[in-house]
Amino acid sequence: MTRMGLVPQILMGVALGAVAGMMFPAVAEQLGLLGQLFVGMLKAVAPLLVMVLVMSAIANKHESGSDGRKTFATIALYLVGTISAATVALLLSQLFPQTIALSEVAQGSPPAEVTSVLVDVLFKLIDNPINALLTGNFLGCLSWAILLGISFRKAPDSFKLHLQTIALGMTDIVQLVIRLAPVGIFGLVCFTVATIGVEALASYASLAILLVCAMLLVALLVNPAIVFFVTGKNPYPVVLQCLQESGVTAFFTRSSAANIPVNLALAKKLGISEELYTVTIPIGATVNMAGAAITITVLTLAAANTLGLEVSIGSALVLCIISALAACGASGVPSGSLLLVPLACSLFGISYEVSMQVVAIGFIISVIQDTAETALNSSTDVLYTYAVDRGRVGGGSS
Repeated sequence: MTRMGLVPQILMGVALGAVAGMMFPAVAEQLGLLGQLFVGMLKAVAPLLVMVLVMSAIANKHESGSDGRKTFATIALYLVGTISAATVALLLSQLFPQTIALSEVAQGSPPAEVTSVLVDVLFKLIDNPINALLTGNFLGCLSWAILLGISFRKAPDSFKLHLQTIALGMTDIVQLVIRLAPVGIFGLVCFTVATIGVEALASYASLAILLVCAMLLVALLVNPAIVFFVTGKNPYPVVLQCLQESGVTAFFTRSSAANIPVNLALAKKLGISEELYTVTIPIGATVNMAGAAITITVLTLAAANTLGLEVSIGSALVLCIISALAACGASGVPSGSLLLVPLACSLFGISYEVSMQVVAIGFIISVIQDTAETALNSSTDVLYTYAVDRGRVGGGSS
């Protein structure tokens, strides 16, 4: 059992949880305690993870002698692609609304108009950092992480090295928690099936299908359109090559960070400028998170639909931007984007407890969601770097 990969273990947890929930409903509450403990660990680690990772990434960002215009253009393209992916997820969620089974029904406070969303965001951004950590205010954690990260760029290298060590330590803790996901998911599925019924799993399947469809649309339609706009050439040969040589390995490793060596080798094979790709590929593994933006947007809207919250057009547009920015803070470990869902949920007054239930549901479908998400994220790193290198910025090469 311990030698099996995480994906087979999660599948086994889902299957055994469903069987236990149907056959032993009397003890489902006791078994459900395993799921509650798993969600509790996620709630404990998520805010601190966001703050430490973002702060360390900014403080330890190295200056480079590469072509500044091309590097900036690639990062800008990362942001455009991530926002575009969130928009696709929003449109599909509006066309095919999703709901999910929650173990407790809670009420959110839907914003009346976009201005109320912006005001709420501003007040959360200036929250006390300690209070932000204690209450799970992810927007406050993010703003303080950015400010401290910028300030710490002037700190001695030894201090920044210690900060990076803390970030690596937090990542190790998250990986440990994720290793417990099969047991936690077993408890969650068992309790859900016993109390709500096996129909709840059907809603999870529908949610997973919507996520994968959104990622396929971005990979096969949106990304090629962006590359064609930048280069003016047929994008599909390089799009398919990136999916085949980068996306497939990322699909199985489920880690953008682990796929960096593969992307560096592919960038060299494509003839991209070494000065460019040695900078943009590592940055892309951190901030280019189109798949994460899709996951955050879809799960947030599913939670809003479940609670009966009406999402206005203005609020939806703000959600796309927040999802894109939140995705940039996703850690490079498997299912790292799920821990950013509460940040987006907070826009609609959804309580931290309920949003962490949504995160737990995300882990149930992560067997499908996270593999497809990482494949999209990682393959796009090379694709956009190639587009800028061959595009009009700085005079692309032939």
